[in-house]
Amino acid sequence: MIKNNVKWALGLAACLATFNVSAGEADVLEVKVQHNGGDSFQLITTVKHDDTGWKHYANAWEVLDMQGNIIGTRVLHHPHVDEQPFTRSLRLNIPAGIKQVQVRAIDSVHASGGKTVVVDLPR
Repeated sequence: MIKNNVKWALGLAACLATFNVSAGEADVLEVKVQHNGGDSFQLITTVKHDDTGWKHYANAWEVLDMQGNIIGTRVLHHPHVDEQPFTRSLRLNIPAGIKQVQVRAIDSVHASGGKTVVVDLPR
């Protein structure tokens, strides 16, 4: 009986130890681009992450040039536990020489690392 209780407790401890990272990394599912004229763009981005609450949630997404330089960041101020996937937008200026951007999601545990999306910029 004691051996079974120890095994059960060790199994529970192992599950709890991995609970904070069980949500995995945040993925960008889709990006729609609206050109507002000149260098101004609106990026409407859909993110998927199994938010568990304040300790592990998608807390931002970033727009980068193809060399990996950050052009803009959309901060997400709260978990989206009951809204998955979710879509938010960001308006920003992107210099004329940039023809494509990549969008990546960030979560509070892993930072970046999930699926990214590359989009062409209509000019």
